[in-house]
Amino acid sequence: MDIVIEIEKSNVQKIRDILNKDNETTKASITFKDGSIIGKENNFCKISGTEEICKKSIEITKEIAKKVDDETSKKFIQKLKEEEEKASEGMGGIFG
Repeated sequence: MDIVIEIEKSNVQKIRDILNKDNETTKASITFKDGSIIGKENNFCKISGTEEICKKSIEITKEIAKKVDDETSKKFIQKLKEEEEKASEGMGGIFG
């Protein structure tokens, strides 16, 4: 399961600390990225894990972050995938 939360730039480190201190959420794959990749001002965080981990992530960050709507989430995740593909293509050129 993947979820995306939106974070004000000033709170990114706080969210990192919260997620890294929790025994459950440390098991998730967590990616932070500037929202400019989807034309937004704030930062975003993709959390990939079990349903329980994702629910816990939302719960422990709800004071300073919010879960985004499905459309924004899909757009953000797609941009991350595109960046990963470009990066792996670049590595292929180097080592290919």
